[in-house]
Amino acid sequence: MEQTEVSKRANGFLRFLKWALGVVVALALLLAAYLWWVVARFDTKTLPARHGQVDAELFAREGGRHPLIVGLGGGEGGNAWATKTWKKQRERFLDQGYAMLAVGYFGTPHSPEHLDRISLDGVHAAIERVARDPRVDGRCIAVIGGSRGAELALLLASHYPDIKAVVAIVPGSAVFPALTDAMTTAGFSFHDKPLPFVPMTWSATPYLFTRDLRAAFETMMRDEAAMARAAIPVERINGPVLFVSAAQDEMWPSKEMGDAMMRRLQAHGFRHHAEHLVVQGGHAEPLDEFPKMEAFLKTRFAETCR
Repeated sequence: MEQTEVSKRANGFLRFLKWALGVVVALALLLAAYLWWVVARFDTKTLPARHGQVDAELFAREGGRHPLIVGLGGGEGGNAWATKTWKKQRERFLDQGYAMLAVGYFGTPHSPEHLDRISLDGVHAAIERVARDPRVDGRCIAVIGGSRGAELALLLASHYPDIKAVVAIVPGSAVFPALTDAMTTAGFSFHDKPLPFVPMTWSATPYLFTRDLRAAFETMMRDEAAMARAAIPVERINGPVLFVSAAQDEMWPSKEMGDAMMRRLQAHGFRHHAEHLVVQGGHAEPLDEFPKMEAFLKTRFAETCR
């Protein structure tokens, strides 16, 4: 009798395992079908609404023309440098004699909804307009951005020689996918054409669901050919560059990408000053290092304005 009872329990447990496995497989198939549907239905041809538009706000003191710092937020969207969160550092820049242009390039009322094929031309046009302001010295323009904003800052400086210095905080070394559900388009475009980008692969997708973003980026970056095609041509930058990365970056491997860009600059005989400041800690840790960024601007950026 005891053996029969044990056998019944074992058979019941096996039936439960088969049922549970069936449910898991069914859910996996449904998820795969949903992802395929999201990717298949996404319009990769039509540029997003409000393409090329930005929201920009200039902060400048009276009394002469001031060198311009252009502030670019990251993947959070909105116009970060115009917010109360960044007011203290913004005021520090103004106290140090700069004008500051805060640019919201997506997720604002007059810019695209998503970071999707953001127009370098549109952002640069906003900079050009402000450069004509009587409070701004249009000969002296620096860009500072963090994360995806650092990607944008490096792209802008690589394409437009009127930008004379870059501070790239936890930067990417290549163009990565748009921040859309499908992630099948480039994050940025030039002359209305998407830039080559490192594609999101199916093998990287599971990491997005577990919120392991670094693992997702590392998986994508194993495609060496795609990384080469999408690499930001930082050697074209017309002035000094400061990379500020995080040694234990949980979002993406900013230290490794900063190292890669330093090697690229050296390989191309970059004629301007370039340095890579590695900060211990995670993605947000470099934000404590603004005094060092200020020192870089005071010395290296100032040299370009003489």
